Amino acid sequence: MKKLTIVGRPNTGKSTLFNALTGTRDALVHDRPGVTRDVIQGTVKMRDWTVFDTAGLERAKSGLAADSTDMALTAIADADAILFVVDGRAGLMSEDMDWARTVRRAAGKTPVLLVANKTESGRRVADLDDFYKLGFGAPRSISAEHKQGFDVIYDFLDGIAPSDNGEMSSPAMPVHIAIMGQPNVGKSTFVNRVLGENRQIVRDMPGVTRDTVKIPTRFYGRDIVLMDTAGLRRKAGVTDDVETLSALKSLDAIAKADVVVLIVDATRNIENQALGIAGRVYDAGKILCVALNKWDLVPEIERDEKLLKLKHQFGNSFHQIIKPMILAISAEKGTGVQNLFKRIYQQWDLSNTNVPTSLINRIIEKLVADRQPPMSRLKRPMKIKFARQTGRHPMRVTINVGGASDIPESYTRYLRRGLATALGWEHLPVVIEYQKADNPYDQ
Repeated sequence: MKKLTIVGRPNTGKSTLFNALTGTRDALVHDRPGVTRDVIQGTVKMRDWTVFDTAGLERAKSGLAADSTDMALTAIADADAILFVVDGRAGLMSEDMDWARTVRRAAGKTPVLLVANKTESGRRVADLDDFYKLGFGAPRSISAEHKQGFDVIYDFLDGIAPSDNGEMSSPAMPVHIAIMGQPNVGKSTFVNRVLGENRQIVRDMPGVTRDTVKIPTRFYGRDIVLMDTAGLRRKAGVTDDVETLSALKSLDAIAKADVVVLIVDATRNIENQALGIAGRVYDAGKILCVALNKWDLVPEIERDEKLLKLKHQFGNSFHQIIKPMILAISAEKGTGVQNLFKRIYQQWDLSNTNVPTSLINRIIEKLVADRQPPMSRLKRPMKIKFARQTGRHPMRVTINVGGASDIPESYTRYLRRGLATALGWEHLPVVIEYQKADNPYDQ
């Protein structure tokens, strides 16, 4: 069974949530913080998940509190998924911020769902937007006591490991994933690995795949459409009309895809052609995941240096992205493939969110306070007045400015990086636009 761990500071309702998810009263529930000390184990109703209730995380160097916290951190490290529980009535606490950082370190790449408990009464709920600061994305409102809002938890779990009871929830529209790369890097082998069958022809020679093949399937809890494309070579190497048409269809797949997996051969140096494909993907506003295939053939002593060099190479080549998503896999052996899709699904879900305007403005205000915009070429001050999200795919933010509007690209990069870091958009293309207009709230 997969492991789900419930964490948070004391007295946020973790044990009540545990009992509601398991349909038991195994976890002792009391208004006094610190009642739970051991890690309590149970089974989520109607799901193949083991759930662990942990003690409230506390800053203690010795004694029971320290031991309980150590056990909780061990449960976090062993988890396949984490529920970070906050008190929606009390609002954001400094302890929440402290433990969010600790959980991120202990959890690594494990998916985390942020749930704001005790939100059954809207009149008593604090500003939930503040919880974005924890870095776990949008807070999801629930009431453990009244068993309200649990659908978001079940959808979260089913997205990681489908249930066997026919109640699997998934997006109505499948995610379209284009598999791209130069010839003979292992694209079709990758597709076959996902399908679990030899659906695509694999040969140790370039040019076997010519058409863009769309294959609906289900993998790792989601309905997807794989788009296996022809290998793209440099124009100088293309002499055949069929290959030219194949290349055009491959590039057309970018426009039709939600996500592009760019497969590169980890045993070879990255060529400019791969960077060119990446540039097209980013320009189209699509999510890009670079898959370092044949990683098992790279000597271990060379791996860290190769990965670091590649991240620098991609990071320095594109202004649309803060952190390129680069993952090591072996399509032939299957290692790293599930993790790749887990990361893709996380980013796709994130890219479909709409961020509250109030939160975007708070982030922009802090960024401006930390670093004022430079004077314009006419020596006039630039005034950033109002910002809002105006699009997705790519994530688009429009900023209303007053006075001079010729804001230099260096300052735009600063704002883009700050927004992306605050909202968890580092792996997503982010576009910032300026509009010279009055603040609509002044009217």
